[in-house]
Amino acid sequence: MEKILEVKGLEKQFLLHILNDKKILALNDIHLTLHRGEMIGLVGKSGSGKSTLMKCLYRTYLASAGQIVFFSDSLGPIDLIQADDHSILQLRKKEITYCAQFLSVIPRVSAVDVVAAGLYGRALPDGDSAQAAARSLLARLELAPDLWDAYPATFSGGEQQRVNVAKALIANPRLLLIDEPTASLDQKTKDIVIDLILELKAQGAAVLVISHDAYTLDRLCDRQIELKNGKIESPIYP
Repeated sequence: MEKILEVKGLEKQFLLHILNDKKILALNDIHLTLHRGEMIGLVGKSGSGKSTLMKCLYRTYLASAGQIVFFSDSLGPIDLIQADDHSILQLRKKEITYCAQFLSVIPRVSAVDVVAAGLYGRALPDGDSAQAAARSLLARLELAPDLWDAYPATFSGGEQQRVNVAKALIANPRLLLIDEPTASLDQKTKDIVIDLILELKAQGAAVLVISHDAYTLDRLCDRQIELKNGKIESPIYP
């Protein structure tokens, strides 16, 4: 199987200056390999290090030690810990997407513009526009059309979640890091989101997903990894 991501000896330490420079070891000796078309579920109690791991992979957090090798189409194998900021921005634009648990957007930007932004600067086939692609995806997620030009800050939690998922999926990333994609959703919409992620996986994307929902994990994941106190506790197979 073709590797997309290989993590070796990953460590993340936080230094708390307000507590006399107390050191917190949030991740310790993480080893992980993710292949093309594979989906891994990250499970564990709140505070176990799942979101910290995601943010280290996306380079929102700079890891303290180890390697995170991403096998890029455009840049070749690249260590995301050592990579310069320009390379990280290029990978985020073209190959890696991180979808946090909660939608964070610029105020007074419409839902369709929030979603379409993921396609700006990309070549689209046959005159298709980013706006048209965004509207099509929001329709699949059954977000009411009269909300497409409204501001997501005014939406319910479930409506914001649909915009969040659409924003993450529209660019068809090679690596998707997604945190609680089905939280706040009714069962019908949950299944729509799961189907969309599975379609991305079928196209060869690698996916790392955090969820506390057993139904979502069972439908999505090829395997699951449990984190406990910042370490991989055990592999769990569906």
